Amino acid sequence: MSDHDRSDHIRKLARLIEGVDIAMLTTATPDGRLVSRPMGTQEVEFDGDLWFITRADSGNVAEIGANPQVSVAYANPSSGTYVSVSGIATIVDDRAKLEQLWSPTMRVFFPEGEHDPQLRLIHVDARTAEYWEGPGTAIGRALDIASAAVTGDRGKAAGNERVDLS
Repeated sequence: MSDHDRSDHIRKLARLIEGVDIAMLTTATPDGRLVSRPMGTQEVEFDGDLWFITRADSGNVAEIGANPQVSVAYANPSSGTYVSVSGIATIVDDRAKLEQLWSPTMRVFFPEGEHDPQLRLIHVDARTAEYWEGPGTAIGRALDIASAAVTGDRGKAAGNERVDLS
């Protein structure tokens, strides 16, 4: 893939996940069970990296240490947009980066604030992504479903693409 294609895919994914406040981060336990947890999306422009704040003693930190392959899912039903990102996660203890990513709303989840010594960052290096994009209104979705039923064509609203970001 050319750098231009990768840049185009990243811009498209950035647009699709913009404004989605909560993502579901999926990790694997040592016995192979998949566990998904809601994580606050950090307000930085997606550039192929995703960042989340967590506590050092959280289950996801231990699970990422044992198996760094993760999935991050974004859903925006009001716009008919769904994104799944797979990548490699690392745990980062970088106070400057944490302060850069910190927002006052995070205090709800981390009452001690950005100076809590137990806070860590989860960095996800996105490797692949898949997205689904449909009409944003209930009427648009209904029309698309009706059209697909009549014509047999899934329609443009069934826009789905899988992209390689590595």
